[in-house]
Amino acid sequence: MDPKYHPQTVEEKWQKRWLQERTFAAPDEGERPKYYVLEMFPYPSGRIHMGHVRNYTIGDVVARYKRMKGFRVLHPMGWDAFGMPAENAAIQHGIHPAVWTRKNIGYMKGQLERMGFSYDWDRELATCDPSYYRWEQWLFLKMLDKGLAYRKRTTVNWCGTCETVLANEQVEQGACWRCGKPVGQKDLFGWFFRITHYADELLDATERLPGWPPQVLAMQRNWIGKSYGTEAEFPLVGRDGALKIFTTRPDTLYGVTFMSLAAEHPLVAELVAGTPREAEVLGFVDRVKRDDKIKRSSEDYEKEGVFTGAWCVHPLTGEKVPIYAANFVLMEYGTGAVMAVPAHDQRDFEFARKYGIPVKVVIQPEGAALDGDSITEAYVDEGRLVNSAGFGGLPNVQAMDAITDELAGRGLGKKTVNYRLRDWGISRQRYWGAPIPVVHCEACGVVPVPEDELPVALPEDVEFPEGRVLPLAEIPPFYETRCPRCGAAARRETDTMDTFVESSWYFARFACADFDRGMLDRARVEPWMPVDQYIGGIEHAVLHLLYSRFYTRVLRDLGVAALDEPFTNLLTQGMVCMETQRCSEHGWLFPEEVEDGACRHCRRPVETGRIEKMSKSKKNLVDPEGLVARYGADTARLFSLFAAPPEKDLEWNEEGVEGAYRFLRRVWRLVADNAAWLPAAPARPEGELSAAERKLRGKVHETIVRVTENIEDRFHFNTAIAAAMELVNEMAGFVTEGAAARAVFREAVEVLLKVLSPMVPHLAEELWEALGQTVPLADTAWPNADPDALVRDEITVVVQVNGKVRGRLQVAPSASEEEVRDKALADENVSRFVGGQSVRKCVYVSGRLLSLVVG
Repeated sequence: MDPKYHPQTVEEKWQKRWLQERTFAAPDEGERPKYYVLEMFPYPSGRIHMGHVRNYTIGDVVARYKRMKGFRVLHPMGWDAFGMPAENAAIQHGIHPAVWTRKNIGYMKGQLERMGFSYDWDRELATCDPSYYRWEQWLFLKMLDKGLAYRKRTTVNWCGTCETVLANEQVEQGACWRCGKPVGQKDLFGWFFRITHYADELLDATERLPGWPPQVLAMQRNWIGKSYGTEAEFPLVGRDGALKIFTTRPDTLYGVTFMSLAAEHPLVAELVAGTPREAEVLGFVDRVKRDDKIKRSSEDYEKEGVFTGAWCVHPLTGEKVPIYAANFVLMEYGTGAVMAVPAHDQRDFEFARKYGIPVKVVIQPEGAALDGDSITEAYVDEGRLVNSAGFGGLPNVQAMDAITDELAGRGLGKKTVNYRLRDWGISRQRYWGAPIPVVHCEACGVVPVPEDELPVALPEDVEFPEGRVLPLAEIPPFYETRCPRCGAAARRETDTMDTFVESSWYFARFACADFDRGMLDRARVEPWMPVDQYIGGIEHAVLHLLYSRFYTRVLRDLGVAALDEPFTNLLTQGMVCMETQRCSEHGWLFPEEVEDGACRHCRRPVETGRIEKMSKSKKNLVDPEGLVARYGADTARLFSLFAAPPEKDLEWNEEGVEGAYRFLRRVWRLVADNAAWLPAAPARPEGELSAAERKLRGKVHETIVRVTENIEDRFHFNTAIAAAMELVNEMAGFVTEGAAARAVFREAVEVLLKVLSPMVPHLAEELWEALGQTVPLADTAWPNADPDALVRDEITVVVQVNGKVRGRLQVAPSASEEEVRDKALADENVSRFVGGQSVRKCVYVSGRLLSLVVG
């Protein structure tokens, strides 16, 4: 064999063979147990980045490991292909979104193949294909029929840059999750999925997902936001109707001194219509609607409001209460109307002090007498009621039910449950998305498209004007149609579905990607689902993961698939990070634009910034293609696995990549330097072994145990690799003279290649073949440790003196504490630190540690 490691040659050979032989095609049936591993599929942006490399390498290690452990593994890949970036690219480059997307898919597929990922490409899918989205259109019609999909006019989040609606979950810190620009409010008709119908089930089931990270489950519970409280009605003065509020603090009801309405509340405009306050109030409303909703609900946000001139009546006291429009109240929670109790709520307190509104104390702490005129902050702890009619003197917790019962008795309130979760707005006013399959007819109203006319396909033959991608609402050949019910001229729905709809069921479609007689083939889907291991970023905790859980339940309830949860286990990998570099003249710089600490363009000194997530905007990127071209895919894989545990952020550094490459070259040489005799050596030693041979063989089987535990239990690939590196160190100093020594070394090489093969499959397969093996590692069983080999002649005991390591002893496993202590005190280095002092305390952790306290 070639004594030198040529990664490109080796990797191209094995990638070609895997594709030609369909090595990783997953059989739908078989005696082996199933294992479904899936990484979140990518948007075809044109190039993979290091985040992709890390994510997909983690999944590939799991897939290859489980295959060697005897599982029938499904490991598919596809493309989340709809979305705004395709339209933006079309504008920038003058290319049709469909052409741009499919070109990118082709290129990125080649990049993924070049990484050696073990995908079953027979199951590849792209969500922009009509053969895919026709079935979510079909399910939309079923949901419409069951009331799970509906249309209403509402105030929506509007991204003016993307010119589309965003769901609440897609607004991050007041900005569009896609483009990062500020999000405003707009009144539009839109389509919604009734995710709130499943709020309790989605919430309760988070207690039955032990394989999910606790922080993800906490984020979902918080987003669903279930809270128990009281609903109360405050009748309006001088008009019909009442303000309905939800509160978790009915014990403070007697302390209400004003009402706060969300600026978006439709009643605000009604209350001020035709009054002298109309212009002022509506001006305030318009300004607030443009504010960041997250900031509006934060503790330190400046509280602002305006009196509407309207009043309501307190349901228990009969007092008139002024109604304000306030910037810190959101329509998304409760009813959009909040009873304000400034003495016992800090936000209300700050608002009341600012606008001169009375503060009425109704809960007094034990041993104190608070005064509403003089308190400097709201009192929010427990106490006894005062100024609360017949409830005075009651502990406030006890008063909650009592006051709620009083409201109920008057027909002005009741106990209730509230949720933060709102129905999922799926309407997007764009072109590159799945059309919503309904028609608007003046006579018949909203009419579903007949199932036999699905899919309602995007018109991909449209020519767009320079600098624009027309939304469907501006493409007459698409929207001009006939009513399926009466035959009259009608208008096709021009909204497209949120792209998160496509990603809410793709994992099930992978099990039957070629099925054309329905959305899912239950006979093929149910044996594979749920996904055993799902891998992706924590940024999808609320969006994609919550939507997928909801959509899976819809599929269940509509008889499409018998599933409750889509993902049994979830791994949220950390980000890939790198320091930023900036030039005062040329701004952010790519790493290759920096030479010897200076900008390559102007030679000015470069300012090195903090380590941040790799991003295009700050140019702290490493191109995987360049990395693979220089070092090979196996080096890129090994570095991304070894640099950090998968759930932690990975800090990029060139030295780490070089180190990974050196290690692979070292493994190559272990085989190449012994290639003359290794293929003929037996794979298992027999007979009596020398101490050195027993030691190496013990290390071999210890490595099997350590690598297996680190992959199986924790996915700590970094420590698994460290164990393999230790084995290589042991092998490097081993003398291969004699049949027994060569058999031990041959066994060590085989085990090393087996445990490394999920991480660096190309190198491992090539060296495996060099041993004379005819069955590839991909079809070879994972090694099992020999218990006899794990019985060692000697063990290492660490010796501490006054808490610091001062020596390491080799002792027999059966050595007593007294024997270990005597040997430690006789050790030259240990005795030097003991220095004739008396041993005041001795702690022995059998087989591991001896701690001496002297003085």
